[in-house]
Amino acid sequence: MNSSDERQISVDYMARVEGEGAFHVKIKNRKVSEVQLKIFEPPRFFEAFLEGRNAAEAPDITARICGICPVAYQMSSTHAIEKIFGIRITPEIRELRRLLYCGEWIESHALHVAMLHAPDFLGYQDSLQMAKDHPDLVKKSLALKKTGNDLVDIVGGRAIHPINVRVGGFYRSPYKKDLDGLKENLKRSCDTCIELIKWTSELSFPDLEKKYVYVALRHESEYPFSEGRIVSNHGLDIDQMDHDKYFKEEHLPYSTTLHSTLEGKIFHVGPLARYNLNFDKLPSDIQDLGKKYIGESCYNPFKSIIVRSVETLYACREALRIIESYEEPDQSFVEASPKAGTAVGVTEAPRGILMHRYTTDENGIIQKADIVAPTSANQSIIEEDLMNLVENYQDLSDEDLTWKCEQSVRNYDPCISCSTHFLKLEIERE
Repeated sequence: MNSSDERQISVDYMARVEGEGAFHVKIKNRKVSEVQLKIFEPPRFFEAFLEGRNAAEAPDITARICGICPVAYQMSSTHAIEKIFGIRITPEIRELRRLLYCGEWIESHALHVAMLHAPDFLGYQDSLQMAKDHPDLVKKSLALKKTGNDLVDIVGGRAIHPINVRVGGFYRSPYKKDLDGLKENLKRSCDTCIELIKWTSELSFPDLEKKYVYVALRHESEYPFSEGRIVSNHGLDIDQMDHDKYFKEEHLPYSTTLHSTLEGKIFHVGPLARYNLNFDKLPSDIQDLGKKYIGESCYNPFKSIIVRSVETLYACREALRIIESYEEPDQSFVEASPKAGTAVGVTEAPRGILMHRYTTDENGIIQKADIVAPTSANQSIIEEDLMNLVENYQDLSDEDLTWKCEQSVRNYDPCISCSTHFLKLEIERE
């Protein structure tokens, strides 16, 4: 390719991601001149749906936003509303919420690691092809995902779009015998996770690192699920209520999803951010595994597949801890009267921090709703990663370069919505 040549990579439909999107990269004079992650799925207007509805309906409405991470949407919404209403949940309800979150992390991470992302590293078009050569890995990963689904089913009322979550707690507490029945599966899942950590660490990774601005929740004593302050590795340390003072969204003409920035700068959320900002909150033996197979910090986005495996082990271990000490509580929820006010709830979805802000009137009717999903934060980072990748690997063949671009996008497991069609790519040279 001559210095004057122009090369374009156009990806019409992304797959092994949730939703409808594409990306476009243009190279001119051996420099990337344009990168666009194009999300063209029609707006779904969930924020508008929430306005005028009773705040008690928010957990059920927001659960429908995503079939992979409905728990995160429910928890962010309930936390915000409970702050407005002045609800203080019991320790037993708090533990059950962490258990529910464990189930979501397990099923989501297991799906991504083994079904969506691993084929990229091994040169397979999909997990069905991979299963022919790695049947044991795929079977164990599917069993791991099922364990996560079973947890969400028992605690949340069903595995997809749970119906047992309510403002103040749960409609019904799970029976101890049902949770005890998951212990052996969770123990086997822990073994599977350790295998996945070792297996993913042996994959071939592009030598690409960047000093990202990482943003995540940080709790004083726990690896974060649904509580904590919003922090970064660049000195940010704020209360969740101050989210809008630092984070802004803007609309770009090629995407139906808003792009979020932190004081005008792009930032990175998700497993890598959580790991780098909360490594010291992991149990000591999981820290040892992290040190051995990743290091105490990681700035290579392709190694997020290892970090997800580490987080899945943590979720399995945390679920076992909660179940082993579980006793059916006397009350499944805390009652409270509606109040007028505004509050923010931020929790850690599998893909990163998820913010909900609500304003209610004195009758508990939602007047305004604002939701910022992890993909809004990571869109610009994905584009920057593509630019870095293409500039470093542009001498590859068209086929190999486009493969790496696909792989780079899937590092973030972007949740556009739900999609099963495979990714089609076209490359045009001039």
